[in-house]
Amino acid sequence: MTIKTDVVIIGAGPVGLFQVFELGLQGLSACVVDALPQAGGQCTELYPDKPIFDIPAVPECTGQQLIDNLEKQIAPFSPGMYLDQTVDSLEKRGEHDFLIGTSIGTQFECRAVIVAAGAGSFTPVRVRVPGIEKFEDSQLFYRVRDPAWHAGKDIVVLGGGDSALDWALQLAPAAKSLTLVNRTERFRAAEASVDKLQALADAGGAKILMGTLNGFEEKDGQLSSVAFALRDEDKTQVSLPVDDLLVFFGLSPKLGPIEDWGMALERKLVTIDLATFETSVPGIYAIGDINTYKNKKKLILSGFHEAALAAYAIKQAFEPDTKLNVQYTTTSPLMHKRLGVDAEGGAVTGTPGESAAGATPA
Repeated sequence: MTIKTDVVIIGAGPVGLFQVFELGLQGLSACVVDALPQAGGQCTELYPDKPIFDIPAVPECTGQQLIDNLEKQIAPFSPGMYLDQTVDSLEKRGEHDFLIGTSIGTQFECRAVIVAAGAGSFTPVRVRVPGIEKFEDSQLFYRVRDPAWHAGKDIVVLGGGDSALDWALQLAPAAKSLTLVNRTERFRAAEASVDKLQALADAGGAKILMGTLNGFEEKDGQLSSVAFALRDEDKTQVSLPVDDLLVFFGLSPKLGPIEDWGMALERKLVTIDLATFETSVPGIYAIGDINTYKNKKKLILSGFHEAALAAYAIKQAFEPDTKLNVQYTTTSPLMHKRLGVDAEGGAVTGTPGESAAGATPA
């Protein structure tokens, strides 16, 4: 099955999601592809519970709240969301004619492509202990999908960043035991989180060790303990009982097939025309952290601005003989129709008109 849509957006982070909104206002449909199993990119993968303070008109929200609100905002345009898969192939067949294939066989026919992949597709940095990988997704985890799964268990958390400490603090109260092991005495997490974890450890609710994982033991096919070399003068060896091993060493960005699409790159980033955010390949655009230009700032709000300009540029490229006038969502009947709201901003029943939203299989 081949899915037809106006634009394929590669990346379901906040900038990729907002791009759906800006395209929808222009009457263009979109499908979104992302390697992660959920929308949100770094916001939901790295700091879902951490506060963000620099979103205009939103004094404070968490990463997850930002993504939840963006998903609500783009709902009127019914984008196709294709998660847990990567774009493996891209063929430019003609002007405004691309064929895209993903790692699980999904195919798209589209008129333009927008790369909003942050620093590329993210994969967890894995532990380097031979043989331990067989416990992945049963006792070895690189993300927490359901905190309740870990309740009542001996938990060992590896890492010293925000994700490691945030999850340690959240999981410790319901755990049988929880030990956080960082490679050094230097943490990369917020100072407040470090202070909270230390206070929890002082009260006996958790343990903190400095060391490096160097082995494990199993019993009856199950991971039973993990071994560490501590960072003391004697490099003391310790063994900890474990039911669940949670690893938060960060995510490794990979450009992957993007590097093979013929776009001009500068230090692993995509160069663009600053007026349109089009890359060196006509019809392929790049927004957010994946692109580079003079005075580039890697901020979410900058990515939102780029998404708006890219949407206008794509609409103009599709309709070069049409004069595009800026229409405001506060007053434009056409914008209200596409958003599915009435003149006072209330929701109306039925499908928003003229948005061409969604995708159709061929």
